[in-house]
Amino acid sequence: MPQYEYRVLPAPRRAEKSRGLKSVPDRFAHALTQVMNEMAREGWEYLRADTLPCEERTGLTGKLTSSYQSVLIFRREVVVQVARMAPTTPVAAQPVPRLGSATGEAGQAPPIGPTRDVGTEG
Repeated sequence: MPQYEYRVLPAPRRAEKSRGLKSVPDRFAHALTQVMNEMAREGWEYLRADTLPCEERTGLTGKLTSSYQSVLIFRREVVVQVARMAPTTPVAAQPVPRLGSATGEAGQAPPIGPTRDVGTEG
């Protein structure tokens, strides 16, 4: 299941003048288009616009007033890296190394002392 991160921006409040755009709705649409295209270049997908209540203190007395703020909500998928570990063999299932004798005779320790060549005893 994909995971997302979100970004919320205040919606433009006024439509700025632009060459060739005469009406307020055209200028406002142009301002929104610029915000959405800029976010898309950064990999954000436009999700929706919401108007939400916001309480704030105003004036010298700090009187609590309510207003409504319009916001644009964008999201983009987060790529989650899952670390994959190499399968391990349980310790009990691993073969135990066995040391044999230096002379090749099973179950006997090599003689202590100077080495001698095999086949030249004497």
